[in-house]
Amino acid sequence: MAKGQIVSKVLAVFAIVVVAAILGSIIALATSYVEERIKHPVTTLPPPITTPSPDAPCFNPWDESRLPYSLIPSGYSVTLWPSLKPNDEGMFTFKGNSTVVFKCEKKTDLIVIHSRLLNLTTKGEHLADVRDVSSSKSVDIQYSCLDTSNEFLVVQLRANLTEGKTYEMITDFTGELSDDLVGFYRSEYMEGGDKKLVATTQMQPTYARTVFPCFDEPAMKAHFNITLIHDPKLVALSNSPVIDSVNRTFDKAEWGITTFHPTPDMSTYLLAFIVCDFKNIHALNRNVSIRIWARPEAIAEQQGDYALNITGPILQYFEDYYSIPYPLAKSDQIALPDFSAGAMENWGLVTYRETALLYNPNISSTSNKEWVATVIAHELAHQKDLIVLHHYQKVFAVDALNSSHPLSLDEEEISTPLQIGNLFDSITYSKGAAVLRMLSGFLTENLFVGGLKDFARYFSASGVHKPLPRVSHCKAVNKQQNITLPDSVENIMNRWVLQMGFPVVTINTTTGTLTQKHFLLDPDAEVTRSSQFNYTWFVPVSWMKSGILQTDFWLLNTSETNTTVQSNSTDWVLANINCTGYYRVNYDTENWNRLLQQLQDNFTEIPVINRAQLIDDAFNLAR
Repeated sequence: MAKGQIVSKVLAVFAIVVVAAILGSIIALATSYVEERIKHPVTTLPPPITTPSPDAPCFNPWDESRLPYSLIPSGYSVTLWPSLKPNDEGMFTFKGNSTVVFKCEKKTDLIVIHSRLLNLTTKGEHLADVRDVSSSKSVDIQYSCLDTSNEFLVVQLRANLTEGKTYEMITDFTGELSDDLVGFYRSEYMEGGDKKLVATTQMQPTYARTVFPCFDEPAMKAHFNITLIHDPKLVALSNSPVIDSVNRTFDKAEWGITTFHPTPDMSTYLLAFIVCDFKNIHALNRNVSIRIWARPEAIAEQQGDYALNITGPILQYFEDYYSIPYPLAKSDQIALPDFSAGAMENWGLVTYRETALLYNPNISSTSNKEWVATVIAHELAHQKDLIVLHHYQKVFAVDALNSSHPLSLDEEEISTPLQIGNLFDSITYSKGAAVLRMLSGFLTENLFVGGLKDFARYFSASGVHKPLPRVSHCKAVNKQQNITLPDSVENIMNRWVLQMGFPVVTINTTTGTLTQKHFLLDPDAEVTRSSQFNYTWFVPVSWMKSGILQTDFWLLNTSETNTTVQSNSTDWVLANINCTGYYRVNYDTENWNRLLQQLQDNFTEIPVINRAQLIDDAFNLAR
């Protein structure tokens, strides 16, 4: 027997009739859903590698998963040389060197920086060289080691660095160009009977540290000077435009050396670089160079044309919507044969699965076309991400602004790479988007967008430490008199962001009683995660009576009475109009029957999305 609230056999009959009556509407409602989400030429090669023993003990006095904030990076110069031919052991590898410049914010004798799966070259007795930028003098190192459990390179100095001074750390390294689709990896495809190889990247969420030693946390923004050494017959791409490209002979062969303009200050997870034999089509829009890259065969078949045609208008739309100009000089988008996510919003070089960027008008369906447009719009919206997370516990603000765990977690709950990676799930994307849509609904779109603009201006230069858009929307609400809320935006939204799941609101149209309860597919399930709000939400209730919209109100407690929702034997009540609220709705049996009769008599009186809602709620409540 099904476990329900006020649900009976009537609902089963109701659901069957509704399915038959409005099947066409449901089909029309089916939409694509995005689940998923960034100087100097080198003339010598990195020196031979000396690999420290992986079993060597590492004494790390910094016994935390998060980086200390005593050192803040300002820029990197990174040179990488991927080999697209296997070595004598059959492995594909890359060589590289990196110089990171950082400021000492608080005196310390310890440098802790992320490094994982890299074989670091010893410099004398140590794994890195540290210098005072102002004097170019080396800083004495006591010892250096790799803390593999926390993925750190640890450099213990003999004396404290001076607060306020700038230093640099130089490392040389090699790594594996594997096929695991993360970090710096290789992608393969067949064309004309030949196997082709691509060297490409996926840094999000914590894979930049597998490519070069770095401060691999979102708030540690810096600019990047990237140089790639590659086969001169191949093309090299990165976030920024090319500043110089030359061919030079060394190691008994000719190599291309491509150097890119410095990037804007950005997080490590947005860094990207690619070496491939792809072709492109291009256009210019508002002085922004737009290029679509793909396999030569795909470009020849005009599979990139649709993406090129819609990119400019999408960028224009977001510029107008946010009143923020596109912040980069170019917009490269590339379709990769092997890619784990649907797409990745690397600034200036967005990477996609082929199915998310390419559209073949001769064989692709309309749904394929819609999917391409949806994913491109999602990723280009990220190109406005001047806002950076202080840490990944706020991840929903970035990706939704494009059950169960809350949308926002305490920092101590999200520290390891595994915990961070688990945040990029359907809850973050789908619930995050639904909650933001609800916020826009009860604020009105104009007020919502105004708050976003204030938020972007306020946080564009630093990490997000505050409660995300809620603070800016509080200010936006305070500046006007048309919208009245029962509490601050922050207090309202905290209940939706900091609690798991969502409520089911039950309306008794006979008594006028409304109740709310944490919705669970199994009502007897034990909720082990406590909530400071006791799983009570501030619920915005939009509703209509017999097809006529009524005045919205709020359900603030577990049970309240509102006599306006009482109805007679003929009037029906429908709540959560157009599903702008993130909650389910149940009714007394009599109101379910009246809704069923209305659907049979004239279903157009009920908004189309609510017809789908009624089916979905009925089936889930009747489980």
